[in-house]
Formats: sequence, C-alpha cells, structure tokens
Amino acid sequence: MIRPVSNPPNPWQSHHVDWLGEPPPAKLEVFEEHAKTIVSENESPDVGFRWSVNPYRGCFHACAYCYARPYHQYLDMGAGTDFERKIVVKVNAPELLRAHLMKKSWKGDPIAFCGITDCYQPLEASYEVTKGCLKVCNEFNNPLGVITKGILIRRDVDLLAALARKNLVSVFFSIPITDPKISRLVEPNVASPQQRFETMKVLSDAGVPVGISMAPLVPGLNESDMPELLERAKEAGAQYAFFTLVRLAREVRPVFEERILEAFPDRAKKIFSGIRAMKDGKMNISEFGERMHGTGVRWEAVEQLFQAHCRRLGFNQPKPERPRAKFQRPGDQGELF
Repeated sequence: MIRPVSNPPNPWQSHHVDWLGEPPPAKLEVFEEHAKTIVSENESPDVGFRWSVNPYRGCFHACAYCYARPYHQYLDMGAGTDFERKIVVKVNAPELLRAHLMKKSWKGDPIAFCGITDCYQPLEASYEVTKGCLKVCNEFNNPLGVITKGILIRRDVDLLAALARKNLVSVFFSIPITDPKISRLVEPNVASPQQRFETMKVLSDAGVPVGISMAPLVPGLNESDMPELLERAKEAGAQYAFFTLVRLAREVRPVFEERILEAFPDRAKKIFSGIRAMKDGKMNISEFGERMHGTGVRWEAVEQLFQAHCRRLGFNQPKPERPRAKFQRPGDQGELF
C-alpha cells in the first residue's frame, strides 16, 4: 500500500545534501510504500545483472533520457513530470531485503543498486533506505554493485569501504557529459560532473573499486566528450569504464524529444538524425527491452574510439583475484572442518 506524505522530509534542509549548488525550484510529492518485495529478477540479455534492488520509484534527478520512465505508469502516474516529482519511497526496503537473504533458496548472488531508479537521489538523505540495505548486505556478506549520479553516496563511504575490504562491492558513477551547462539542461537535478568526479575520488581513496558509466551516449550531443570523461575518471581513480547508447523506447521518446528541442533548438535535428543513424534508421524500437548498442559505421567508429582510449588508460584490465567474503546468514554456524 502506498500512502502520501503530507509534509515530506526536505532533503535541502538536511545536513546531508545531494545538491551543493542552488536547488532547482520544484514541487515534490513523496509517497511512502510498504512494499511486498524488494529483490527483482531481470531476464533481459541486454542488462548486465540478474538481481536488483530499487528502494525508490521515480527519480528526482529528472534526466531527459531516463529509460525507466515508463515504469511509473504502472502506478497510474505519468512518465514525464510525474516520474520526477512524485517519488515513492519503499520505507521497509532493508527489512524486506533481510527477509529475502534469509531464504534458504538465496545463494548470495550479486545484487545491483539499482535497475530503474537512483538509489542516492536526494530523498535518501532523509530516509536512508539505501544505507539500510547496504548494511544488510554487509551483515550477510552479499556482493553488490552500485551505479549512481548522486554525490550523496560519499556519506556512506565508511560502509562501502567495509564492503570493499571483503571484496563485495564496486561503484560506477554515471557521467555522460563534461560541460556542466549542458549537463544541467539534460540532467537538471543532478550534481555537476566535477562534483561526481570528486566523489569518485573520495571513494577510490577509501579503497572502493570505482568506474565510470558513460551512459547514455547521445549522438550529436556527447560523443566528443568521451576522451575527456575517460581521462578525468582515470585521474579520479576509476578502474573500469563502459558506455551504452541512449534508449528511447515507449514514452521515453516524447519526453526526450520535447526537452532536447527546448534545450538545443539549433542542434536537435542533428541529435535526432544521429540517433537514427545508430539505430537502423529508427528513433526507438517497439519493445522496452531495446538493445543498448547500435549498428552501422558511426557506431563502430565510436566503439573503436572507446576501446582505444580504454586500452591507453588501462581500464577494464584483469585484476589479481582477491578472495570474496563468503555469503553467510547471521546465526549460521561456519564450517567446523
């Protein structure tokens, strides 16, 4: 059951703040949900994880290209402004995760935080549901991966470092654009690229394995940012890098097109034609499970450029195998012999 919160916690008044500049004017509605389940299984071959936890529904970051927008319609809300302003908090997420990991059928598989939201969006400053879930994973020695744009993650650096010492965690920062002005137009409520790189370094210095997710690649908008983004990520301690092509399935496309036309009226035609050039002449594919890679000469050139820079900078190199702490339920006896 989802209930609205009449006076939601204000993340801007917390001493843990995700936005370090001026907060954008926005009306935010928060709904508290006592969810029934928290661990979701993914069966799409295009997504690099099987299990995920999403402590929130919707995302205040308001990225124009967010592929998760259609999921908000399952709540009888819109994929546009509703997705960004009507946020659902799964307040019992840590308790649900604990119950799930206690099941005898659970074998300690890696869990992704998150699949369809950002687990470190501003409301995490007040609710701390992501932090609660990380504590559960640490208690059970369950491996996990985090992908985020939220610099609020630096608040949990000690917890993440504890997980890293047991070889249980890696963190990817989503940074697809170098210019803070362009970033603000496309990702209006996200901390600047510089602040994300600084946060990446904080985690790296604490011993947490970090990487950069240049996602999404938007042809005609951020292709040329690739070399600088990889250079800056390397300087910040990143060991890994990947990128994906923008996905405009279903209701994502009209939201994206409207905002691109408004933000870049002189470049919109170039951006739209660039996307079509990498998608067999289409802006989207009818199924939501649209592939995250492209086709054609232009795509091959971008992919080759990315791989060349990764080799030069030493990204994605095999690392010496480190023992990972064994998954164990609290109260279970260890092996006697």
